[in-house]
Amino acid sequence: MLIQLLRQGMDITSVIIYILSVLMIIFLINPLHECAHGFMAYKLGDRTAKNQGRLTLNPLAHLDYMGAITMLIIGFGWAKPVPVNPRNFKKPRVGMLLTALAGPVSNLLAAVLGGLIMNAIYTIMIKNGSFIYYNGSIYLNLGYELGAMKYVFLFIEFFIIINISLAVFNLIPIPPLDGSKILFSFLPPSVAFKAQRYEMYISIVLLVLVVTGGLSNILYPVQEWLYGLINQLTALPFSWAW
Repeated sequence: MLIQLLRQGMDITSVIIYILSVLMIIFLINPLHECAHGFMAYKLGDRTAKNQGRLTLNPLAHLDYMGAITMLIIGFGWAKPVPVNPRNFKKPRVGMLLTALAGPVSNLLAAVLGGLIMNAIYTIMIKNGSFIYYNGSIYLNLGYELGAMKYVFLFIEFFIIINISLAVFNLIPIPPLDGSKILFSFLPPSVAFKAQRYEMYISIVLLVLVVTGGLSNILYPVQEWLYGLINQLTALPFSWAW
């Protein structure tokens, strides 16, 4: 994503805002994502993450340098996976399904929080005349200068987009992503086992696709749709004020 922004000729301040938003994801949201996996596993009976000190929001416990670099440059990335032992679940397949879902759901909830903050600011600025609401859309009122506020909006927008990107990326049903664990929960154990045998090779192919941007054309339409949906949903609590 950084490369794309530079190619588009975005000003240096906006690029810095993007980098700051990614750093917030790496040091705050990624730990939340992994901790969500570990916490769900813990609540379902697996103490593996807790025993290894991974049931924490400390970013250093979850930091993966390659994942952080690709997130900064491309917009997709990962943290160090939380260890889970499905044999500790009363219902292993259901336990893995819920544990795998917990991470992407945490990213979507973070995106919703960003949308609520964005729309709360819009509502305040509509009230003071900086924005106008017309025909279902919000527009900057002519004659007003946003100044530094445009970078606040840009930061929140990047925050929402990156969280959506992470959720969509992690839901791809390819090992070792969360989506594969969700898929394996519905497949016969023999099929899932055969797929897991080739996880290392699949991971290499996935990494190449991420680094080369091969996934972008597939994932961007889904991300844009989710961004629009979240924006509409998070606007509803404030629509009465417009």
